Amino acid sequence: MNKLTTYLTEEKQAKRKGGLYHKTQINLAYNSNRIEGSKLTEEQTRYIFETRTIGFKDEEAVPIDDIIETSNHFVAFDYLIDTVDTPFSNDLVKAFHRILKTSTSDAVKSWFNVGDWKKLPNEVGGVETILPQNVEAAINQLNNWYNSLSEISFEDIVEYHYHFEKIHPFQDGNGRVGRLLMFRECLKNNIVPFIIDERHKQFYYRGLKEFAIIRDYLLDTCLSAQDTYTELVKYFYPELQKHK
Repeated sequence: MNKLTTYLTEEKQAKRKGGLYHKTQINLAYNSNRIEGSKLTEEQTRYIFETRTIGFKDEEAVPIDDIIETSNHFVAFDYLIDTVDTPFSNDLVKAFHRILKTSTSDAVKSWFNVGDWKKLPNEVGGVETILPQNVEAAINQLNNWYNSLSEISFEDIVEYHYHFEKIHPFQDGNGRVGRLLMFRECLKNNIVPFIIDERHKQFYYRGLKEFAIIRDYLLDTCLSAQDTYTELVKYFYPELQKHK
């Protein structure tokens, strides 16, 4: 396990407040959920993480699913850290989806298929995605390519994300799962991870849409996000200066 993962693990186990783990949990959950339309503010997200309660006095009401999915995201990030050395597999990918969607209103819909591939066709940004009957083969092909790489680079992780989102294997929650996977794979491969800022979501969406033509849009957005996280790492652990 590399040093950054070790530090995050130690902070998680110690339940340390105000450290990099604490900051990452809040920032990743807030931004990733906000990209998908969550109404929770960053302060509300912090409140849920720090107190495990909800009572937002004098605040606008928010959907219950937003609160549940935020709490679930904290659990998913812990799972990410705990399984960072586990081989990449379909079961791992499905586990993230199951954690994120547990106890939501979607979880009671039989057709939603929480923790497994989609049953119904869907689209993203008006673009058709892989049909349900072809998802397993498409994901297997993608994972076989990824697992065959002798050394995984930052660009490989971003490319995997593009193909994953293009397949859109779950009924919903694909973006959140995909961004958790990117963070995990950066940690696993000793690359400084990153959090896509919800304020940059239009650049992120454009990067995904145009990746097959111009890779730099998505790569530059992710590199900018990596620069931001690098500054956080330097602040909390100045001895960690190097990354791929």
